Amino acid sequence: MSSAPRSRREADLVSYYTQEIAARAGRELPSKRVEVRAAYLDQLRRERRRTVLEVGCGAGRDGQALASMGLAYTGVDVTPASVAICRSLDLRGCVASVLRLPFREHAFEAAWTMSTLMHLTHAELESGLAEIVRVLTPGAPMALGIWGDERAHEGPWDDGTLYGPARFFSYRTDEHLLATLRRFGRMEQFLTWPSQSQATVHYQWVVVRTP
Repeated sequence: MSSAPRSRREADLVSYYTQEIAARAGRELPSKRVEVRAAYLDQLRRERRRTVLEVGCGAGRDGQALASMGLAYTGVDVTPASVAICRSLDLRGCVASVLRLPFREHAFEAAWTMSTLMHLTHAELESGLAEIVRVLTPGAPMALGIWGDERAHEGPWDDGTLYGPARFFSYRTDEHLLATLRRFGRMEQFLTWPSQSQATVHYQWVVVRTP
């Protein structure tokens, strides 16, 4: 399925999340996500990582956990309202797209991005990953989570909540995602767990070690 131009898709995301961010801030994260986050934080502690970039900071729920471990945290999001919430929590944040990160090379020692890169088309995913790797130090652990499916497909999805326009989602098979990620580093962890509402959809959790 062909997708709308990136500028249109990004504007729709900003519109949706601007209206939805207050509700998101009040929702608890899924227990499995909290579990893998704790394991990742333990890994960063063992490796004595000091700086972390979050791509798609949202309402700052993961950002607070990352910063609470003493990490120098920076979050980016295309939605100004999301960045504003993070700043209200004393988290460093800036408005930016993963396709145009405003940081120098090797600026961070770790990266975290949950349910954000699925807003990129299949063609854009590699560009986004290349940008994240560019701003990471060599050998940095990058934690990534997105929703996948048994077959690859992409397009707008209207959740019926009236928060805003339909958001663009790109669902990838495990094989597609892993083949793409291997071009950017060494796979260290790969876990999946099922959706509670869609039979073939599942969450894909990966930790990649950059070259």
